[in-house]
Amino acid sequence: MLSQRIAHLHPYIPGEQPCDREYIKLNANENPYPPSEKVLQSIKNFIEKSSMKMSLYPDPESLELKRAIARMLNESGGVLNTCEKLPFKITEDMIFCGNGSDEVLSFIFYAFFDSDKPLLLPEYTYSFYPVYGEYYGIPLKKIPLKPDWTVDTQAIISAFKNPFSGFICANPNAPTGIALSLAELESILQQARGRAVVIDEAYADFSHTTALPLLEKYENLIIVRTFSKALSFAGMRLGYCIARPEAAAALTKVKNSFNHFPVDALTQHAGAAVCADWKTYAENTALIVRTRNSFSEELRSTGWTVLPSSTNFIMVKKGGLTEKPALSGKTVYEKLKTHGFLVRYFDGPATGDFVRITIGTAAQMKMLADTIKKL
Repeated sequence: MLSQRIAHLHPYIPGEQPCDREYIKLNANENPYPPSEKVLQSIKNFIEKSSMKMSLYPDPESLELKRAIARMLNESGGVLNTCEKLPFKITEDMIFCGNGSDEVLSFIFYAFFDSDKPLLLPEYTYSFYPVYGEYYGIPLKKIPLKPDWTVDTQAIISAFKNPFSGFICANPNAPTGIALSLAELESILQQARGRAVVIDEAYADFSHTTALPLLEKYENLIIVRTFSKALSFAGMRLGYCIARPEAAAALTKVKNSFNHFPVDALTQHAGAAVCADWKTYAENTALIVRTRNSFSEELRSTGWTVLPSSTNFIMVKKGGLTEKPALSGKTVYEKLKTHGFLVRYFDGPATGDFVRITIGTAAQMKMLADTIKKL
């Protein structure tokens, strides 16, 4: 009864969502702070005063939401953690919206990557990329990271000498948390020879780098963003990309061939309210970054390796970077779970030494640090 295609699928495995007890949940890179009061009030007003819109189809183009996103990016400079001005103006026709950045990524894979040439990506990056590659029949060529877990830009550029379908990478990368500089991103774009270069900036608001300034110069650049991390909206499922208008229009064509009403009316309204109150989220982002830095230093002082993170999570192991860990990543994960903390463990010959820890509130990280010291 099932198609042959489904027999070969290996779906993405999301962060653990157990129901057996109360946990301090630090395994899915969610924001520890709720949406702002202004956003919650806006949602309440929409439900009370615009309830008729719930019985009608939403705007298929999410026009008001696109305008709100463009305003937020132009006012904030594209990164909440720095608030520097962009060298050009983002316009609404450069924005495409979808049900979370994962749906946006799915449309990107369909629109820009072919099946006759490999898609290039780092060996360790967001684990949904291989899932979409398999789903759409796009072969992958994985480029090993450097020994320090940074993305090897020279190896990527060398791989461009052979035919390729495009390049994709999270920046800052996941699960490492390490970011490429703007100069490194530009070196990749310069050598990509007209192929799509997709930079997934799910965590850019926690860093000091965004590829947005390069959009003016490189028409093959596509940047993916999400409301799930810095904007405290993981439960509402809202993502978007910023690209040249021609590329955004191509994604709209794919969307209209799959689901022409992707973002519901309430989410469009609430998302616009989030954008209008971006300064509140910038304050939360700065608080998370300070907590991340202090927690990282505390772990390092007790003999843990912490990869340099530009995100709302850290990748850590007990012992030196190149040493056999005093405690395996699986052991750390299991012991912390017994103490009521959920962190993320990635099985594998390299990642198995580490656990990934989402940054929660200062109080949560203090409790976790005290527990880790006892392991």
